[in-house]
Amino acid sequence: MKKRICALLMLMVLAMLTITGCSDSKQPPVGDAVSDNSNAETKKEKIRIVLDWTPNTNHTGLYVAQANGYFEEAGLEVEIMQPPEGSTTALVGAGGAEFGISFQDTIAPTFASDSPMPITAVAAIIQHNTSGIISLKESGIDSPKKLAGHSYATWDSPIELAIIKKIVEDDGGNYEDIKLIPNTVTDVVTALQTDIESVWVYYAWDGIATEVANLETNYLNFADYGIELDYYNPIIIANNDYLIENPDTAKNFLDAVRQGYEFAIANPNEAADILLKAVPELNETLVRESQKWLANQYKAEVEQWGYIDPARWDAFYTWLSKNNLIENEIPNGTGFTNDFLSK
Repeated sequence: MKKRICALLMLMVLAMLTITGCSDSKQPPVGDAVSDNSNAETKKEKIRIVLDWTPNTNHTGLYVAQANGYFEEAGLEVEIMQPPEGSTTALVGAGGAEFGISFQDTIAPTFASDSPMPITAVAAIIQHNTSGIISLKESGIDSPKKLAGHSYATWDSPIELAIIKKIVEDDGGNYEDIKLIPNTVTDVVTALQTDIESVWVYYAWDGIATEVANLETNYLNFADYGIELDYYNPIIIANNDYLIENPDTAKNFLDAVRQGYEFAIANPNEAADILLKAVPELNETLVRESQKWLANQYKAEVEQWGYIDPARWDAFYTWLSKNNLIENEIPNGTGFTNDFLSK
């Protein structure tokens, strides 16, 4: 009896081993399946964004998104690239980076060209044009017409000079009486203490630098002199082919960037810490003061970070066309989209 029971038990064991062996032959080992899923989950989309200039508070949202893990949470591996010697716009258009930082005025010629570069503005980093003309208060240039008779550092851009001419002549001044000094100023604080009496600056950086240096200044903000001068700078541009082929990834990227800038709005001092850690050579006082000033500028009055107002965008390009500052007329709605922004 015992022998029969033992024999039956052995047969049952053999049968179970056979079933298990058959089952294993049809399915991958459990360990391998877990490993495959893990690799799929950790694989990240690679994105490159190239800056327009050396890192500064215009770029803080990018560094915050990287440091706080917003890119990682979106499944992205983002490389923040330093600007090339040539054009950021050309690099993005050629596919050398998926995204880049640029300006509405500097990309105007490509949209007016017979062969426009394949790029599109997808977000406004700052909601309004905060650039303008700065001078020492002792120069007395407290209105555009008073630029006449004083020196101005110019980089000889047709659009730049047309803007200066507009605000001066609209104010009743004589543009021809301005002493134009060809000079690409890199240190505004020093320049204003030479024979250069006025300089075009982006207030968030060079304007704040004059405050940090305790200089008393007058500032002529371009956006105050007409809707056509309240254009967008800086902006994020993207390669058109990339947007077409990767719309969801582009949206995820911009949503992570949005989180970075909204963190900077709510926490300017902590955002400054992040930028200074990433770029320790920056002037700490300048970064902190600039970050506080920009907290009210990134979104200003709009609810949606990055939003581009079609009327303001088109007004600037229409003005360029009417003043023959571009090769061809740029149709309304050209060169930008809000479709990739978080709703």
